[in-house]
Amino acid sequence: MRKVIVQKFGGTSVADTDKIKNVARTVVKEKEKGNDVVVVVSAMGHTTDYLVKMAKEISPAPSGRELDMLLSTGEGVSIALLAMAIQSLGYEAVSFNAMQVGILTENVHSKARIVKIETDKLKKNLNEGKIIVIAGFQGVTSDGEITTLGRGGSDTSAVALAAALNAERCDIYTDVEGVYTTDPRVVPNASKLKEVSYEEMLELAHAGANVLHPRSVETAKLNHVPLRVRSSFKTDDLGTLIVGVNNMEIDKPVTGVAADLSQARIVVCDVPDIPGQAAKIFSKLAHENISVDMIIQSYARKVSNTNDIAFTIEAADTDKALETLNQIKTSINCGDILVNSEIAKVSIIGAGMIDRPGIASAMFETLAKLGINIKMISTSEIKISCLVDKADAEKAVRALHEEFGLSANTIADVKGDLPNL
Repeated sequence: MRKVIVQKFGGTSVADTDKIKNVARTVVKEKEKGNDVVVVVSAMGHTTDYLVKMAKEISPAPSGRELDMLLSTGEGVSIALLAMAIQSLGYEAVSFNAMQVGILTENVHSKARIVKIETDKLKKNLNEGKIIVIAGFQGVTSDGEITTLGRGGSDTSAVALAAALNAERCDIYTDVEGVYTTDPRVVPNASKLKEVSYEEMLELAHAGANVLHPRSVETAKLNHVPLRVRSSFKTDDLGTLIVGVNNMEIDKPVTGVAADLSQARIVVCDVPDIPGQAAKIFSKLAHENISVDMIIQSYARKVSNTNDIAFTIEAADTDKALETLNQIKTSINCGDILVNSEIAKVSIIGAGMIDRPGIASAMFETLAKLGINIKMISTSEIKISCLVDKADAEKAVRALHEEFGLSANTIADVKGDLPNL
């Protein structure tokens, strides 16, 4: 029985016709190994940004439906050109958009989630020996409305397709050679990880590592889909394998350091200290599709019997969040609503942190030595995040990377050898 391999290529990988021809050769190489191949592609280069720019020149606040209709056209160009390039190499290929395949999503524009993928047409074409090229980033509702999946949507499309087809693995081709212990632009001697767990990758993605979108990692973890992050330009490099933590040997407490500079902190001041107030705030934000990350509620002030509730969100959602909070300001009888966009979330992540004392204190001491003030702290079993001034973020990353011995010159063979996948 032939194995199904899903490959995903981002916008930089298909930015022009020469790069599309290079992608076609990579696809054919996988087909020549005797595998069935499904390819997911993004729009060419900065096409999506260009389309958004045009939309905002027409209307400063375009409707979600029409914006999705516009943005979904970008991938249509990529899939047709790639199918042509594969055909020119002597192989049968067919391109499909989300509607043709049946990538069904919830009825939400710009941030839709996939709920089901129809596989009959895909399996029929694979059985006929064809290479299938599918538009990433997009879906369709049960009543035929076009939707998009939001940032990183093509990664999520690829992983969801791999799960639906019970694929052997999903290869995410990008402009980096794998997952690193931190951003190599910040720390030039950062190490490339040969393998990392779903849990670690999910935390890294949430913490600001831009290699994979958290939703794609979450989908892979739930469906046990092995992922490989590989370079579009060094296709013989196996990159980084992402698997379950039980398949790994943990030899270091900290796997990576990440910084997220796209956060904003909001403080709702003087919230009456009575049951249900926090629920009103966060349920209203959730209703508006605004995700909240770190949350801190101060102790009640005895004189006024009020709390301050501070939390972080994506900076891009700031205006929408303020509008939403001002709608309920009177009903919760709170004071001022303060915003700070000059902050960053710096995190250390590692499955080896579980039951390993002293990691948090080492992080806090490292930041203290640099005179970096910590504004908020959040933790999980395998992550510690600190909110700091944005100006201090890179300095913090470099120091923590060194503190936990993650540089290439201190790691001979990070996370062992890759299995033969």
